[in-house]
Amino acid sequence: MKFPVTTTEGHEGKVLEMNDDQEVVTLHSATGELLGALSWKEVIEQVLACGDDARFAHARAHPRAPLALKVRYTTPEGKQFDSLTGGIGAGGLFIESSTPLAPGTELSVEFALPDRPWEKHKAKAKVAWTRNKPERHLLFPGMGVQFTNIDEKARKELVDLVEALNRSRVTT
Repeated sequence: MKFPVTTTEGHEGKVLEMNDDQEVVTLHSATGELLGALSWKEVIEQVLACGDDARFAHARAHPRAPLALKVRYTTPEGKQFDSLTGGIGAGGLFIESSTPLAPGTELSVEFALPDRPWEKHKAKAKVAWTRNKPERHLLFPGMGVQFTNIDEKARKELVDLVEALNRSRVTT
């Protein structure tokens, strides 16, 4: 099956071909010249090797940045937990937890941003996905939570902070 590349900047006109008999993906130039090939195994391992930010970027309306913040979350039953975030964004947080809650669980979250530690932000959220065990000894178990209700001022501050963090990571 052939897929023309039409909107990926710098690669327009190239063609990706998936061969399910040989389990290989090939890349061809606009003139049909073979530029390279990857086995499905290599593609799968590459996808699994990238972090959650890359794996779930297509599902997010807002970018995220890695940042450890103290966060308190409360379950619908009223149980409170204190933890750290592994990443933040205007759309949600990753909360480190050795016992993540089930996807779909609704939570209340409370956190402060580093430039205003006295100003607590509160939001309603739900668990979107979980990581139940460490991955590659680098990524902690926990849960990605999506905000379902957050004050617009808090969302704007998150957008500004993530943009600043991501800018500083690119320039260093």
